[in-house]
Amino acid sequence: MEKYDLGIIGGGPAGYTAALHAANSKVILFEKDNIGGVCLNKGCIPTKSILHASELFYKLQNCQDCGICAEKVTLDYSKVIERKNSTIEKLRKGIELALKNSKVTVVNSEAEVIDKNNIKSDNTTYNCEKIICATGSSPRELKGLEFDHKFILSSDDILNLTTLPKSILIIGSGAIGIEWARIFSNFGVETTIVELAEHLTPLADIEVSKRIERIFKTRKIKFYTKTSVEKIEGVNITLSNGEVLNPQIILAATGRVPNETKKVDGIEYIGDASAEIQLAHFAIKQAIESIKNIPFKKDLTPSVIYGTPEIAWVGKREQDLEGQDYKKSLTLISSLGKAHCDNETEGFIKLLVQNDQIIGAHIVSAEASSLIQQIVIAIQNNISVEKFKEICFAHPTYSEGIFDGLFKIN
Repeated sequence: MEKYDLGIIGGGPAGYTAALHAANSKVILFEKDNIGGVCLNKGCIPTKSILHASELFYKLQNCQDCGICAEKVTLDYSKVIERKNSTIEKLRKGIELALKNSKVTVVNSEAEVIDKNNIKSDNTTYNCEKIICATGSSPRELKGLEFDHKFILSSDDILNLTTLPKSILIIGSGAIGIEWARIFSNFGVETTIVELAEHLTPLADIEVSKRIERIFKTRKIKFYTKTSVEKIEGVNITLSNGEVLNPQIILAATGRVPNETKKVDGIEYIGDASAEIQLAHFAIKQAIESIKNIPFKKDLTPSVIYGTPEIAWVGKREQDLEGQDYKKSLTLISSLGKAHCDNETEGFIKLLVQNDQIIGAHIVSAEASSLIQQIVIAIQNNISVEKFKEICFAHPTYSEGIFDGLFKIN
C-alpha cells in the first residue's frame, strides 16, 4: 500500500492550493476531471473572459463621447468561446506545472474515502496521514426547472454556447445571474431576469440592490422581482404575476450545491464541499488555514459581482443594523475626477461605522473588486476611521472615494 502525508480529493482552488502549500510533504491529489475545478473550468475564469469580450463589444459601439467612431463593429461569438477555452487551458497548464514542480503526485481518476486514513482509486488504496476532501459543487436544479441542456440551461451549459440566442430568460439574480445578464445585454441579446426576492441581488445591501435595478433599467435589461416561474409549456413561460414570456433559452442561475459525498469522521472538507461560502477565494483561504495554520475571518470574506460597474461588499449591510446606532457615508463616484476621465461615473462607495470602526462597505464602481480590499484590510486590522484618515490616497483614483467617505461619516 502506497503511503502519503496528505491525500486530497479534488483539484479545484481548495485542493490545488492545499497541495501546493503542503509541497514539503509527500502529497497525492486526485482529480477525475480537469485540474482547476469549477472556478477555472466552469465558473470564475470562463465567465470573466466572456464578460470582458462583451464589454469591449459594447464600449466600441458607445465610445462617441470619447471622440472615437468605431464603424462596422462585428461579433464572432465562436471566437469569444475559443479565447475563453484557450485562457482556461493556459491557466490550467500553469497549475499543472506548479503541481509537478512541487512534486505533488496527481492521479486523474475518481477517488473515494474509505476511512479517515485511506483513499481508494482504480482499485488501488492509498494510505494518507491526513485527508482533505474538496470535491466542489454542481448547479442547483429546481423542481419544474430541470435542466434539459437545450432549452433550460445550467451555468455549466451556458459556457458551451457557440452562438448567441436572440432572447434569454435568467432565473435568479445572484452573481451568476447578474453577470450573465450583463454579458447577454452587452452582446445585444434581449435579456430578462426573474427574481423571487423583493429586490435583485438579495444578498447585497439594499442600496446596492436598488442601484443595480436602476442601472439595469437604463440598459434595458428587463426584470421581475417577487416573481417566480409558474409553468413551462413548450417555449411559453408563465410567471406568477401572469406575464407570459417566450425566450429562446432559459438560464437557471439558482445557485450551486455541494457534490454529494458521504461524510467521514476525521476528514477535512473544504471549498464548496464544506457547504459554507461558495467562493474560490474563501476556498483558497480554507486551504491555507488547513495547511499553514494561518487563520482568517470568514465574516470578512468579500463578495464581488463583475461587469460595468463592478459591485463589491464586505461586512454588515444597512438592513442588518436596523434598530442599532450607526453612522454612514455615501460618496458618489461621479464626484471623482478619475471616474470622469474614464467615463465611468456610475455608482457609489458606502461606509457603515460603529464606535469609530468601519463595520461594512458597499461599493458600486469601476475597480470595486480592488477597492473593497482596502476596506477589508482596515476592518480586519481594527484601523479606526480617525487613523484611516491619516493615509495619503493617490490622485486621481477611485480610492479617493474611500478617503472622501471617511470625512462624510455622520
